[in-house]
Amino acid sequence: MRNPISQKVMAIEPSGIRRFFDIANEMEDVISLGVGEPDFDTPWHIRDEGIYSLEKGRTFYTSNSGLMELRKEICRYLKRRYNLTYDPAHETLVTVGGSEGIDIALRAMIDEGDEVLIPQPCYVSYLPCVQLVGGIPVIIKLQEKNEFRLTKEELLEKITDKTKMLILPFPNNPTGAVLRREDLEAIAEVVIEKDLYVLSDEIYSELTYQGDHISIASLPGMRERPLTINGFSKSYAMT
Repeated sequence: MRNPISQKVMAIEPSGIRRFFDIANEMEDVISLGVGEPDFDTPWHIRDEGIYSLEKGRTFYTSNSGLMELRKEICRYLKRRYNLTYDPAHETLVTVGGSEGIDIALRAMIDEGDEVLIPQPCYVSYLPCVQLVGGIPVIIKLQEKNEFRLTKEELLEKITDKTKMLILPFPNNPTGAVLRREDLEAIAEVVIEKDLYVLSDEIYSELTYQGDHISIASLPGMRERPLTINGFSKSYAMT
């Protein structure tokens, strides 16, 4: 009988984090540090609103882009917190989670054979998502001596004429590394010079404890190049 699973899917390694999560869940008196999740319950007023929405029968299809009211509020939040200006009607998309946002962004932008730069250590899903869309993942190994921050030199070393996108996973999971303004300015200079796009995963932006989080999309000349990924899961325990 022919194998029903595609070769592309068969080549994807299972997630070690999820396997660790499953093992920890089967053990008593174990605190799992494997998944990025707060150690507090979702605030009651958020849960209460969810219950109220169900009671009011709000269980039907919405726009594919998400509720307009929510998109408008997201844009106000991004402007207030990170000085990012987005159009809620045409530049904002609500997904089930950050991982779905990453996946559909890559599907929308990456063609077969395009190279995608992935600084590591990083979240485990970037590499398989690139592989599934036919892109070529190019790994940039971040170094402890640089506090696991991505440098301009490391970036330039990996760029070829096939490079289309840089995944920018900062604040970083799992290292906790944060890029300073000068780091981002140096990276932005390369991105503009080499005509690249950036998938900026900023899901941990509110967990920045020294100084304020800076989004690369807020830098001069970078308005059109990054796709900014953010969400409610890490800062509001809405996983």
